Amino acid sequence: MDGNVGTRWSSAASDPQWFQVDLGSVQPICGVTLRWETAYATAFQIQVSPNATTWTSIYSTTTGTGGTQTLALSGTGRYVRVYTTARATPYGVSLWEFEVHTGSPTTPPTTPPTTPPTTPPTSPPPGDAVLLSYNKPAVASSNQSDGTCWECVPARAFDRDPASRWATANPAGWVDPGWIYVDLGATATISQVVLQWDPAYATAYQIQVSPNASTWTTIYSTTTGRGFKETLTVSGTGRYVRMYGTARATPYGYSLWEFQVYGTGGSPTAPPPQPPDPTFPANRLVWSDEFNGAAGSKPDPAKWTIDPGTGQNNEVQYYTPNNNVQMDGTGSLVLEARREAAGGRQYTSHRMNTGNKFHVQYGRIEARVRVPKGNGLWPAFWMMGADFLTGRPWPYNGEIDIMEVLGRNTLEGYSTLHAPAYNGGAGYGQKYTVPGGVDLSADFHVWSVEWDSRGMTFKLDGNTVFVASKATVESTRGPWVFDHPFYVILNLAVGGDFPGPVDGTTPFPSRMYVDYVRIFQ
Repeated sequence: MDGNVGTRWSSAASDPQWFQVDLGSVQPICGVTLRWETAYATAFQIQVSPNATTWTSIYSTTTGTGGTQTLALSGTGRYVRVYTTARATPYGVSLWEFEVHTGSPTTPPTTPPTTPPTTPPTSPPPGDAVLLSYNKPAVASSNQSDGTCWECVPARAFDRDPASRWATANPAGWVDPGWIYVDLGATATISQVVLQWDPAYATAYQIQVSPNASTWTTIYSTTTGRGFKETLTVSGTGRYVRMYGTARATPYGYSLWEFQVYGTGGSPTAPPPQPPDPTFPANRLVWSDEFNGAAGSKPDPAKWTIDPGTGQNNEVQYYTPNNNVQMDGTGSLVLEARREAAGGRQYTSHRMNTGNKFHVQYGRIEARVRVPKGNGLWPAFWMMGADFLTGRPWPYNGEIDIMEVLGRNTLEGYSTLHAPAYNGGAGYGQKYTVPGGVDLSADFHVWSVEWDSRGMTFKLDGNTVFVASKATVESTRGPWVFDHPFYVILNLAVGGDFPGPVDGTTPFPSRMYVDYVRIFQ
């Protein structure tokens, strides 16, 4: 309620949860705006009350989508409450802002910007326009380079890398105005500008052009910037293009993941081409392991790298070099968790990946898996951005969790994306069940993701359980960092923040069976 989208309320990880505001007196309520963090509610009500005891619902949904939701309402009360009954993630619910609008219900709040982009976020550049700003020299009012934003220099906004950004200096750059411009190399006709904001975005800013980086002409202006991804249709001519921020959304400075300029002319450098999108269902097998080895044989070292050591997330297992994995002789790989001391831990298990053997960008990645059941067990089939292997830290490399199941409740599965702007408990994902209440530990199931430049579709046994649209993520969560090669990981973790602890009922040894892993394009 503080007007600061850099601070938030977060609930416990259970249902129901609620958040209410006291308006001080009875008021006519005409609408609310909910600015959800990634941990949003799929089912919730907006309720009003004269006394904070007796509540009346004036809005209800079971299909909440998160992001920024502005609702036109009609009701009267002193107290207004959001009452959540179902969460989109296994964690709680969280709001950056809860805004209540009062007045006549016949005049709902005006939520679009007064000068909105005239081109939808997914619109391509018009006509013959090309990307003019890639890897061009850039200058800014200041930049940050410290432990919280290492080398957040102006060039990062023009490198077409959605996991790097420019930010004004900390704290000297936490002032207005703040600006950044790019030198296109020659005079250009500008037709579109795309801004992918960090949470430190501008509510008021201008897009300006100049022939000399001294005299500037404004070709776009707004005082109602909403952050995330803004795609602006503009018209202007100049060699230099500047974002000139005059009002910040947060107490911090200005920060952009990407600042892209499209048009004709200039002196453009073509960015590296992306691979073509597959046509789904993709059926050209490009990599697989069927695990058809003899009983007791180990994973194929030409395909897999064993990854020993301890886990993250307060897990309690030690991943042994190769002791906890073998073929069963009937067509499956077995990852085994045991209660035994090793590596300073009281449990052992197995983790392996294709990191130094095979990477993939786009396609259908699937595995047929039977998961174990028991408190504290955490089987996973997932992918990491391959640049993690060359030094880019998590979550900037991106993580794709195709399948996670918690042994304490094997009626549910999870598919989740992790990136700089949405990760950990705030990852972008979905919890799901099999129709009919099928126990996922009772048999094998096929988990897959169909992935292209437009997003990802996650499936369980051929049925869609979660869709992650690139355009939606960029406009409601933050940068999409998944358009580059990834590698596959299989592991069986024990304990940790997500699955919770093992207990006396947890069976050991416990086994995760993998029939196959296949990748199609």
